[in-house]
Amino acid sequence: MSYTVSKKFADMKPSAVREILKQTNQPGMIAFAGGSPAVEAFPCEEVRELSNKILSENPVSALVYGVSEGYEPLREQVKVWLKEKENIGGEDDVVIITSGGTQVMDIATRVLTSEGDAILCENPSFIGSLNAFRSHGCNLVGVPIDDDGMNIEALEEAIKNTPDAKFIYTIPNFQNPGGTTLSLEKRKKMYALAKENGLVILEDNPYGKLRVEGDDVPSVKSMDTDGIVVYAGSFSKILAPGIRVAYAVVPKKIAGAFTIGKQVSDVHTGVLNQMIVSRWFDEYDVDAHIEKIKKVYRRKLNLMCDCLDEYCKGFITYVRPQGGLFIWAKLPETVDMLEYVNKLLKKNVAVVPGTAFMVDDTKPCSYIRLNFSTPSDEDIVEGVKIMGETAKEYM
Repeated sequence: MSYTVSKKFADMKPSAVREILKQTNQPGMIAFAGGSPAVEAFPCEEVRELSNKILSENPVSALVYGVSEGYEPLREQVKVWLKEKENIGGEDDVVIITSGGTQVMDIATRVLTSEGDAILCENPSFIGSLNAFRSHGCNLVGVPIDDDGMNIEALEEAIKNTPDAKFIYTIPNFQNPGGTTLSLEKRKKMYALAKENGLVILEDNPYGKLRVEGDDVPSVKSMDTDGIVVYAGSFSKILAPGIRVAYAVVPKKIAGAFTIGKQVSDVHTGVLNQMIVSRWFDEYDVDAHIEKIKKVYRRKLNLMCDCLDEYCKGFITYVRPQGGLFIWAKLPETVDMLEYVNKLLKKNVAVVPGTAFMVDDTKPCSYIRLNFSTPSDEDIVEGVKIMGETAKEYM
């Protein structure tokens, strides 16, 4: 039997990150291609203890169907936490729990766009979000990023040339893959442009808690007095990605539609996992945990940067991120990026080609994405050494 695939999916490609990750299970492979938090940052004992308590005290409450908007105690905890720490959310906002951060992108696109509409997004950007947008038949308009985030002049031009645009997608803190942080001035200008042109901003902030240098920058959502920002956050990077608990702060006027979108997607996020996160807030110092794991990421980031400066000097350039999980490394334009990636793979070092994150992956790209959170310190040193030795073939 032959199958006809939906036109929306026919031209979509599997995530290059996931395809490369299939090869990282090979013995001896050094994985710079992933995006998982450092395993030493997982609070394994705490999760085990909380799970045992929940399943011992009242297991039925954790195993039944849940409310689509999320486990009410957790929703309230997230609401208070965000307000106290980041001044996010108000009386006209609703917190909805989701199954991972990418589900926020999927539901927001489902709710805010029709097939054929356009989305303005950073170029490069997170492949999971780009594919979520594509899966709904949306046209992506890429806006280049500078060292301090999205180029606002290019954004303004894109808005003028794209009358069917529905929202702006941004990862403001330690952007994936670029590692850049959107400056406060640019956040204000982005918000003003969106307001002036009747656009929503989809602010995706999974890495914001992982700042290891510099000062926090107020979120775009904290400036939102007009109900035009949908904010996405996640516990994947500060607790554990396998729990699949994230959240959206949604303007109340679209919360009903967002809930329906959630019901269409998966009915509700797993109750047990939500209860684990809620109990985590109740019984542990979440902010102290975040400060603890930031030390892990600071060490790993500095180690990879120091190694790149030592072993790949003159071949790789990059903007040093102030947090997050990734380094966006630029090769000389004379180097065939894909050839370099494949040479590394044959030497058991996996990196992600930059084309995976571009709106148009058919255009030339001189970048690769490196992840410093997943590999061990020893693998970081050895892997970057191999990158430097391979670079000599081009120098």
